[in-house]
Amino acid sequence: MRRLRALGAEGKRRIVQVLAAVLYNANVGGFLKGTIYQGNSKKFCVPGLNCYSCPGAIASCPLGALQASLNNFPTAVPLYLLGILLLFGALLGRAVCAFLCPFGLIQELLYKIPTKKLKKSAWTRRLTVIKYIVLVVMVIALPLYFLIVNGVVTPAFCKWLCPVGTLEGGVPLLIANEGLRAQIGWLFSWKALVTAAVIAASIFIYRPFCRFLCPLGAIYSLFNRAAVFGVRLDKKKCTHCGACARACKMDVRIVNDRECLRCGECVSRCPTGAISCKFIAPKGGKTHEDPVRTRAHAGASHVRGAGDAAQPGRGGPGSL
Repeated sequence: MRRLRALGAEGKRRIVQVLAAVLYNANVGGFLKGTIYQGNSKKFCVPGLNCYSCPGAIASCPLGALQASLNNFPTAVPLYLLGILLLFGALLGRAVCAFLCPFGLIQELLYKIPTKKLKKSAWTRRLTVIKYIVLVVMVIALPLYFLIVNGVVTPAFCKWLCPVGTLEGGVPLLIANEGLRAQIGWLFSWKALVTAAVIAASIFIYRPFCRFLCPLGAIYSLFNRAAVFGVRLDKKKCTHCGACARACKMDVRIVNDRECLRCGECVSRCPTGAISCKFIAPKGGKTHEDPVRTRAHAGASHVRGAGDAAQPGRGGPGSL
């Protein structure tokens, strides 16, 4: 019965993921023409990682927009972008990764290919720190360095590392636009190699890009414990059995730590009903719990062994 509940929760989450991906990329004509939509909605950012360069994208990627906005630093601070990230983080934390990120969906589907899987461990937990290094170095430090040296920001993460730009932007554009195919250079070849590596890894490792490399996930993880929406742990019911952390494919130690995607799948795994999905009201208000509080488990599982742009689309295909 618990297994059926878990499958039901996963199915509902999958529907939300697909709807988000479709909504983000509603410009269907762009795929046919091999062009990038540049309407007014591109001034706004979606919460998940969805490349500006994708022919279907109707809004901007928050990471690409953040790097581009650094062109005005230090005379102007990108308050709009920081406010958007703060809003999404405060409301959802890493639930954005679980429900509203198209590339997260792609990785999950690839992981379903039947093959032997690399299980999480203390080492995979340690490797999750890399995404914070990527955030500091490639999203902030390198763009500012190139601003100082060249007078203009180079969106280092989008240009050299992000596989989403290549998969969602570069490949569809090259397929539909013959003129762009003649401009392919070493940079696109490098990005294609990175993308192929992430795709291959996703077959054997659960959401490897999200766990080890994604700087957007690193930003949202900072809000996990305080975000309004997510999973909550009743410490009075928790027996510290570790069932939640063992069942989770992410590198969590306890429910709602920085690696928790807040997907809610652990709810049906808890034998004491200590985990629930709910909204937390501001101080002084009441807490509103999800009425379906299935027999879930205790997230406080200290389980040893579970493991302690300019937008990219504005350049040539090499930047995708």
